[in-house]
Amino acid sequence: MSDIGDWFKSIPFITRYWFAGSIAVPLIGKLGLINPMYLVLWPENFFHKFQVWRPITSTLYFPVGPGTGFLYLVNLYFLYQYSTRLETGAFDGRPADFVFMLLFNWICIVITGLMMDMQLLMIPLIMSVLYVWAQLNRETIVSFWFGTRFKACYLPWVILGFNYIIGGSVVNELIGNLVGHLYFFLMFKYPMDLGGRSFLSTPDFLYRFLPNRRGGVSGFGAPPSRRPAAPEAGGGVVVEEVGEDVMPGELASV
Repeated sequence: MSDIGDWFKSIPFITRYWFAGSIAVPLIGKLGLINPMYLVLWPENFFHKFQVWRPITSTLYFPVGPGTGFLYLVNLYFLYQYSTRLETGAFDGRPADFVFMLLFNWICIVITGLMMDMQLLMIPLIMSVLYVWAQLNRETIVSFWFGTRFKACYLPWVILGFNYIIGGSVVNELIGNLVGHLYFFLMFKYPMDLGGRSFLSTPDFLYRFLPNRRGGVSGFGAPPSRRPAAPEAGGGVVVEEVGEDVMPGELASV
């Protein structure tokens, strides 16, 4: 148990609470401690009965059962892997910027969910974070099942197809990818690469609650790096440097 505790404490702060909530809320629904109908997003109940917790619980809840357990575990793995990589990579030392990204993506997904009558928002938020990571590391070569190798920028779409095979739908993944693209375009692509005005910036109150852990100016002051990233440890999708002669990586464990 101490090994599990040490591993859990090693997860970056924000990812740790998101990961824990994504386990605790489905478990609460599975055990019947709270009726799962109170955990999903129902527009009528949200607007007319003022059940304001639903946008939050619907982001953390997933109906785990014999037909959905594997899909849940796969996406929980993606949450852990790519939220951790973003929090300790592009957003390292900038917790306010990372929280702002999550809040922006979450708000967009909640609005979309209310408009499209979606009850579960876990997968879209996870996919939006994965999409941002893939764009910030777009030239990195990743390995997927059966030794398939491709650039990280294609990873969200490969996973969309993968989840379609095991889950039968691509709506959640597609919405997550589109929201992730919206954030990446407004925060990085348009102002930094295309020279446009900046439409997104982290609010000052987030910096007061979550100050940067490193010196320098708040926010992002340089375009995202286009250089290949160094290999990252861990199972799942393996990241390898472009052009380097590497040993076969560990394939996806999903």
